Amino acid sequence: MGWTADRLPDLTGTVAVITGANSGIGFHTARELARHGADVVLACRDVEAAHAAAARMPGTTRVEKLDLASQQSVRDFAERWQGPLDLLVNNAGVMTPPRYRTTEDGHELMFGTNHLGHFALTGRLLPALLAASAPRVVTVASIAHHRGSDRVLEANPERGYHAQRYYGNSKLANLLFARALHRRAGGRLTSVAAHPGVSATELVADPNGMGANKLIHLTAPYFMPVLFQPAAAGARPSLYAATLAAAGSYTGPTWLRESRGPIGPARLSRYARDDDLGDRLWDLSVELTGVDFTL
Repeated sequence: MGWTADRLPDLTGTVAVITGANSGIGFHTARELARHGADVVLACRDVEAAHAAAARMPGTTRVEKLDLASQQSVRDFAERWQGPLDLLVNNAGVMTPPRYRTTEDGHELMFGTNHLGHFALTGRLLPALLAASAPRVVTVASIAHHRGSDRVLEANPERGYHAQRYYGNSKLANLLFARALHRRAGGRLTSVAAHPGVSATELVADPNGMGANKLIHLTAPYFMPVLFQPAAAGARPSLYAATLAAAGSYTGPTWLRESRGPIGPARLSRYARDDDLGDRLWDLSVELTGVDFTL
């Protein structure tokens, strides 16, 4: 069915970091990159689960602790990093916790993890990325970004909490960031975005998100594989973006309102196309994280 991971190029010599690589889309992205020769770092909150995942992967892998809901953890990860970094895949995420929750730094959990965590991580790893010959940053968004609006600049306040709308804002922020990074990089690095469509992953059952509902946590492993495409198929857009996609592009499935099927160009909402909104979000993100980019 269209482009598959078997068509990935030889990645020998490529050093890659994938956030949230212990399960779901991130796991399959990391495994295929390692299978094609990349040296893969699984950057995960749950180190034990990450080691178990790495044991199921071929090639060269290692595990590093990273909690995107903690700016200190992001800082620590970047300070431990040594050498050039060829590929960063901003994949990890939290989806629709039923009640308002915050990160360690007091930001709404989805906005703080999905966007601010990855914004800060990319900024702090920028020297390592620019030390590589052809650095690439992939930011994983979602068709849910269509639920986001210009209220993304409010950073998902506690008053009026709405799980679906706030998740949409966090994924809109991912897209605005990827596009703003592309504009600001001036060709010094490749910034692209991708989305997996609708896939059967552990994200739904995650107790930090929808899985906080005990019924969903218990039943998701059974109903998800029946209703949705497998996670391996959901990883194809990320893998294409990580290796072949043109700078500034957005890749996703093309069938059934982009929920599944062969990959190709994905649709951007009118807010995702708003470069001024992206620049304003960038300035806000610098203010909230204290991380500025020297490009």
